[in-house]
Amino acid sequence: MDGLQRVTAPTVDVLKVLVGTAEPVWGLRVIAESGRSPGTVYPVLERLEVVGWVASQWEVDESRPGPRRRYYELTADGALSAARTIAAFDARRAVHTAPRPAVAR
Repeated sequence: MDGLQRVTAPTVDVLKVLVGTAEPVWGLRVIAESGRSPGTVYPVLERLEVVGWVASQWEVDESRPGPRRRYYELTADGALSAARTIAAFDARRAVHTAPRPAVAR
């Protein structure tokens, strides 16, 4: 499995939603919980699926009215990679946002 070419804040937000759920999650729930727009979330989910971190499936409940839902979940390898990616991203962010010591003049 190849890794992601780039890891952005929106990618990490989507990964955090997926890591925080024990069952497949509907795309609109990922949008709501990540606070990101559909135009951001769905391309991230697609990239995660291409690299093998996420698997998706269409809803099979024919009795529910409305369009079918697509559900996403991390693969076993994806869960491990997601946890590592989130930790590394958060560590880099902490270094870059940490207050810098004042310089004596």
